[in-house]
Amino acid sequence: TEIGEFELQVLLEGEHDRGGAVLTVVAGAGGTEAMDWAQMLVRMYTRFGQGRGYSVRSLEESPGEEAGVKSATIRLEGEFAYGFLKGEKGTHRLVRLSPFNAQNKRQTSFARVEVMPVLEENVLEELVIPENELEVTTMRSGGAGGQNVNKVETGVRMKHIPTGIAVRCTQERTQLMNKKIALEMIKAKLLVIQEEQRAAELKEIKGELVDAAWGTQVRNYVFQPYKMVKDTRTSYE
Repeated sequence: TEIGEFELQVLLEGEHDRGGAVLTVVAGAGGTEAMDWAQMLVRMYTRFGQGRGYSVRSLEESPGEEAGVKSATIRLEGEFAYGFLKGEKGTHRLVRLSPFNAQNKRQTSFARVEVMPVLEENVLEELVIPENELEVTTMRSGGAGGQNVNKVETGVRMKHIPTGIAVRCTQERTQLMNKKIALEMIKAKLLVIQEEQRAAELKEIKGELVDAAWGTQVRNYVFQPYKMVKDTRTSYE
């Protein structure tokens, strides 16, 4: 309906809502089960993006020892990708009968979701981070990807020292490209936190990371003993 469309436009009128999004899922408390849950969430957001006609690509993935992922980052390009996904930020809790438990017991696991906007070139240029505030380490990229992979250190981990915010990018074939994407991710992360904390300048930002564990969840997904998905912020289920 026209009213529904108008309501949606009003809700999606944030500064970066119309652009793309970079979404990171990090496994929290729950061991292998949590890593499997993190991978399920990545698949869920990938399918959501594809269903809306967005282009979705992986920027980084750290596989779990047995199953799932320790962390993974995807980039979704399309109209209003950030607007639709920014509300996913927070801890997601899963309750199910664990396939990784010999007794098939009910288990609770957690994963943290972070969402950043894909920034326009002019915003990226305006946002200047001094070199001495960045700590860059290189690593070997894992997974399939040609001759360079696992021989050359093309993967990049970048940390913003004042806030402790860190990102990883391992998917591109060159260290230079991974470095460029990592810097864009750091800038986007800082910008989101700056807006949330209403900080006037970057140096006023405090690094805030909520642990993916009890008491911090924004949504519960329960498969046992009953089936329910409930958003704890709106109580919608």
